[in-house]
Amino acid sequence: MQFKPFKPPTLLKHRNTLNADQPPLKKRRISSEDVPQEPAVNGYEPPALTSTPKPTKTFRAPLVTVKEPASQPIAGSQNDTGGVEGYYNVLWRKFTTKKNKTWDGDGILSVCGGYATLQDISGREMGRTACKSPLLPGSTLSVAGKDIEIDSVITREEFTAGRPFLGNSSSKPIVIEQTSEAKPSMKARVKQEKLEATQSVPRPTPSLPKATKAAFKNPMLHNTVQQKVDSKVPVPRHDPLVEGALIMKRPKTVPKGKQLVDVVVDPILSKHLREHQRAGVSFLYECVMGMRGYDGEGAILADEMGLGKTLQTIALIWTLLKQNPVYEEAPVIKKALIVCPVTLIDNWRKEFRKWLGNERIGVLVAKDNKTRFTDFTMGKAYNVMIIGYEKLRNVQQDLQKGAGIDIVIADEGHRLKTAQNKSAMAIKSLNTERRIILSGTPIQNDLSEFYTMVDFVNPGLLSKYSTFKREFETPILKMRQPEATDKDREKGEARSEELHAITGRFILRRTADILSKYLPPKTEYVLFCRPTKAQADVYHAILGNPIFNAALNNAETSLQLINVLKKVCNSPSLLHKKAKDDSSISTTSSLVSDLASVIPKTPSASSKLQVLDTLLHNIRSTTSEKVVLVSNYTSTLDILSNLLSALDYKYLRLDGQTPAAKRQDLVDRFNRTPASACFVFLLSAKAGGTGLNLIGASRLVLFDIDWNPATDLQAMGRIHRDGQKRPCYIYRLLTKGALDEKIFQRQVTKQGLADSVVDNKAGAASFSRDELRDLFSLDERRECQTHELLGCACGGTRTAEVVVDDDEDGDARRDCGVQADKPIFVEEDEEEDDLPETPFLKASQYDWRAAEKAIEDEKARKRAEASEGKGKMLSLMQYSHIDAALLRAEKAAQKQSGQADEGAVDASVLEMAVEDEALRAALLEDESRLDFIFAKNSS
Repeated sequence: MQFKPFKPPTLLKHRNTLNADQPPLKKRRISSEDVPQEPAVNGYEPPALTSTPKPTKTFRAPLVTVKEPASQPIAGSQNDTGGVEGYYNVLWRKFTTKKNKTWDGDGILSVCGGYATLQDISGREMGRTACKSPLLPGSTLSVAGKDIEIDSVITREEFTAGRPFLGNSSSKPIVIEQTSEAKPSMKARVKQEKLEATQSVPRPTPSLPKATKAAFKNPMLHNTVQQKVDSKVPVPRHDPLVEGALIMKRPKTVPKGKQLVDVVVDPILSKHLREHQRAGVSFLYECVMGMRGYDGEGAILADEMGLGKTLQTIALIWTLLKQNPVYEEAPVIKKALIVCPVTLIDNWRKEFRKWLGNERIGVLVAKDNKTRFTDFTMGKAYNVMIIGYEKLRNVQQDLQKGAGIDIVIADEGHRLKTAQNKSAMAIKSLNTERRIILSGTPIQNDLSEFYTMVDFVNPGLLSKYSTFKREFETPILKMRQPEATDKDREKGEARSEELHAITGRFILRRTADILSKYLPPKTEYVLFCRPTKAQADVYHAILGNPIFNAALNNAETSLQLINVLKKVCNSPSLLHKKAKDDSSISTTSSLVSDLASVIPKTPSASSKLQVLDTLLHNIRSTTSEKVVLVSNYTSTLDILSNLLSALDYKYLRLDGQTPAAKRQDLVDRFNRTPASACFVFLLSAKAGGTGLNLIGASRLVLFDIDWNPATDLQAMGRIHRDGQKRPCYIYRLLTKGALDEKIFQRQVTKQGLADSVVDNKAGAASFSRDELRDLFSLDERRECQTHELLGCACGGTRTAEVVVDDDEDGDARRDCGVQADKPIFVEEDEEEDDLPETPFLKASQYDWRAAEKAIEDEKARKRAEASEGKGKMLSLMQYSHIDAALLRAEKAAQKQSGQADEGAVDASVLEMAVEDEALRAALLEDESRLDFIFAKNSS
């Protein structure tokens, strides 16, 4: 084959019609607008651009500048220290050489201060490494031998609040950039399809052809038939248009083919509900129906005593038993179980009978072994069962039969405060999702108990306890320490706010202040009784005994010493009874045996008994009112009963040994009978201090004090309840300077410190040796130690019309008001004469540096007091501070001057200090052992 000879390619050049010395032609522009014409070069002029049609000028909206907040880094931001800061959701796995690698789990990566810290989803730290470069989704790095891949970015607020560590976290990752529309995942599409299937969306009517629109001249084909509309309109069980109707919230979704109907509370109940009770019923309904935006169907009704938690619960149960928001569906529940202390079983039964009668609802009361539980689980006659906590543990298997329990109400549910509580485990075994706790004193002092209550009503909402303790309890506790850094405080406050935001969806808390317009006023007095000489001698003998000093090194024996000193505060004669009953060899019995010669055998050696004797006498002789006398100990109740018998006062007694069947009868008899037939009701705070309605009495004496403030608050709430007609007076007796006063100080501190992690009952065992010595000391000074700890300079003459506020620097300003600088019994003109003259200085003589230093020193002193716990009892500034010795001195001065008759004193002054006439008379006795009083009126 012959090939053509090779011929090199010809290099073609564009033909230029211009001369060689002319410049090349330029590209033609689209538009010549705002473009200057090129000047002629060497006689060449560019071609005119006007021959090209001028395009239409288009406009577009300007770009919107999106700025991320400084606290929400996208892929890493510079912090104050100059390092990169960022927080990310990551995937992690252990280092492996396998070809097909899989991820071991999810985690959280926090980059701060030049280091990247890896945590698992429970908050446990897995390792850290140096990291000074910003990270983006898809970035990889190695931390502590683990391979990490960044999945998404989370905001700083979400990480600080601890949301990524909760299983129900609602935080959404920040999308860095999306170039195209992201397709939803398979899981999201399935979830959306299920949601659409549950919604009732009416099908659109098929469009008719043009020929059909003209009076339907064409035949009715299958595609031209109009959709049939159900003419049946849902009708609520009760009229929602009637005045005062209480209508529940409608759900957002409805099953396909169903209709919604209004749920209206039965008017037989709603007409008796007050405004706060109507709000409570609506709140509980939304919780158990899953409308509050959290994963669960439980709730905690934490209203204070006397707000009608029982009535609200009955209204909820009756509504759920009879109605359903889905039309023509069965009621929401069929069986309801109420678990309560055995003392409240009859009270619940009477409340159901009071509001609903016997013919509307079947209530089965499980009080004895004769109860047939199949009548409740299998039958249809009973819809509600009332049972005690102890009884429930034995019959939980019987209650699991049949269709099961639909809702459980745990009254006084603060006793379910440990995960190992047998009653809580019995309720959980019923597999009931709808659980409600009723408690007038929710446990907020101890976050571990708070977690247990929350996990009981909504399991898993706060993740596992180990995670909760690491990510919430520990940061909140660390925040409250005086040595906490700014970072610790920021983290603790964020975790506290997040915890409140989560639990606030299903916890409803109202105080008794809203009852001020429904109930008569209530006045609380804290009476500091000066110990007798016999009490002081026994106290000093115990503190000086070698056995006492040896016992300080052991936590168990320290608790025994606390119990011994509490008995001395009540009455030293209780030690003889203790030694007689305790046949075993122990530290306390040995200590009591050594001091047998010092301990008096008569109860009259107690200062609190002397004050109680005088107070009861004044109440009995000047009024027709009855008294509830409360104690935490059966042995103390024995001494009180002997005192009442000696004074010939008729009384009833309810303690742990009282049969459950007779307890409600005792309460009813006391409420019905006059003071002449039954003057005093002796009550054990442990056995009957919760839930009872003792409105037959208008005065209550709390003889001793408990470490747990909830116990005392529950006991003091027995008389100020619905149905009370008289003004109520509550007296708390404390032995001044002794253990009683120290316990009271810690009670007030616990109530004032929100989210404090101090165990109320085991707190005494956690004291250091120095704190124990201070706890056991006896202060015999005339001044009140608690009043001194407040830093109040009123001198025992403060009235309660004072507002406690904060100054600009945030330091608590405790002003005693107008009456702070002068005694309440001194005339105004006398006080004005004693005012010192104010010196005036020239401006050149004013030392502003010394003044500023004095201000800074005062602030430092206040901060030191707050760190030592002295500033934590500011709630006592709402009380009047009354030094009884000053009032008795004024009475003596008036007697000597002849301004008042014997036994009388200026009434206007004393009524401002102490309104109660019976207490006033006991206060002004010459031999009175009352030294100091805190008083607060609820009105």
